[in-house]
Amino acid sequence: MKYYIGIDLGGTNIKAGVVSEDFEIVSKTSCKTNLPRPAEAICKDMAKVALEAVDKAGLSLDQIEAVGIGTPGTANSEKGIIEYSNNLGFLDFHVVDLMRTLIDKPCYVENDANAAAYGEYVAGAAKGANNAVCITLGTGVGGGIIIDGKIYSGSNFAGAEIGHTVIDPNGPECTCGRKGCFEVFSSATGLIRMTKEAMYADKSSVMWKMNEEDGKVSARTAFNAMRAGDKAGKEVVDKYIRYLACGIANTINIFQPDILCIGGGVCNEGDPLLLPLKELVAKEVYTKNSAKNTEIVIAKLGNDAGIIGAAFLGLSH
Repeated sequence: MKYYIGIDLGGTNIKAGVVSEDFEIVSKTSCKTNLPRPAEAICKDMAKVALEAVDKAGLSLDQIEAVGIGTPGTANSEKGIIEYSNNLGFLDFHVVDLMRTLIDKPCYVENDANAAAYGEYVAGAAKGANNAVCITLGTGVGGGIIIDGKIYSGSNFAGAEIGHTVIDPNGPECTCGRKGCFEVFSSATGLIRMTKEAMYADKSSVMWKMNEEDGKVSARTAFNAMRAGDKAGKEVVDKYIRYLACGIANTINIFQPDILCIGGGVCNEGDPLLLPLKELVAKEVYTKNSAKNTEIVIAKLGNDAGIIGAAFLGLSH
């Protein structure tokens, strides 16, 4: 049996896992990222949790084939450099060279959304597809594109920024500086914003009571209100799904993947999200009468997608 190390580097936590050749996570460890601090210190902690995961799995380093790292920002996978990550404060950081001094194994680095998409491709909802797109609905909207079994990241390694395609040029300003980005409307953050706007517009909404009970507005508030028969809650959900369908239809029209999988906490809503979404997308995609249309599915691997995808980056490269 062959084993691989996958590292999911985040702004809050560094997670590492040992993954077997049949894509099963054997062990996992983690530590806090503790930003801000030097890139070298963070890399040493990545190596530390990786080696702890190997030990926890009852394996030796000799049994490990390779190490993969998924990172926020622009990762030059050819040179092994994190060119820029505003979340981590990295600029032209030679992460692969340093990691090789700490763990003497082949090492690869890739953008975290690309790594998560690759995880879904090799072991999750997009397994068996030749071409796939994965969209994560979280704080922002992350994207990962697989073409002919390979990660597509563009000529400058900054491709697949699906969240920063505009669907309403008169919409709210995005953190990227543009207005009306897909991310502004279809992220969990965007859903929460729309929920709050609806609450203030209708003080009789059930969402006010839910806010008081929960102590906050979440991405689930509007869906829960809709299930309770609240008109304002249903209007928020319908609006959110319309925007999401628009962004997904645009993506399908560009790439025509075999599978488009969506992930993130919002997807836990299941059919109340997926069924009307599929219906709207079917009306908007260009290939309405195609013999083979893109299948829209919910991502399967959850928070493990990044670890599994990172572990097998060597296959993509």
